[in-house]
Amino acid sequence: MGVLDHVSEYFDCSHGSSRRHKSLQTVDVRVLIDCEGCERKVRRALEGMKGVRDVTIEANAQKVTVTGYVEPNKVVARIIHRTGKRAELYPFVPYDVVAHPYASGVYDNRAPRGYVRNTEYDPDVSRLARASSTEVRYTTAFSDENASACVIM
Repeated sequence: MGVLDHVSEYFDCSHGSSRRHKSLQTVDVRVLIDCEGCERKVRRALEGMKGVRDVTIEANAQKVTVTGYVEPNKVVARIIHRTGKRAELYPFVPYDVVAHPYASGVYDNRAPRGYVRNTEYDPDVSRLARASSTEVRYTTAFSDENASACVIM
């Protein structure tokens, strides 16, 4: 923080008590990109956005990565408004990140190779996909399908 910034805080005439600075972040968005024209249209829409530092487009994975001082919802809204294409936050994560990548609701045939659906915030996904390893161990120990389950049952 420079001297000018420090002095300008004392002479600030704005009505807000403090300014919020956006943090540098990376936003992944899923957009249907058919051709080079679509790619160019999406790139131009995002490069003109305030706070954007870098735009990377992976046409094969239908993925646009935006790095900068931006908000994820505003990036998605900008793509929809400027290009007319359907866009959403990228719903896939590497399968190493998920505890149970082949549970129902996690594995997706439309996902790129090595990726599965992100289940962290999705309430519609089965509980097994979000369960920790200790929960799974206890529920399967007393299951009727487990042949070596507790003999008392």
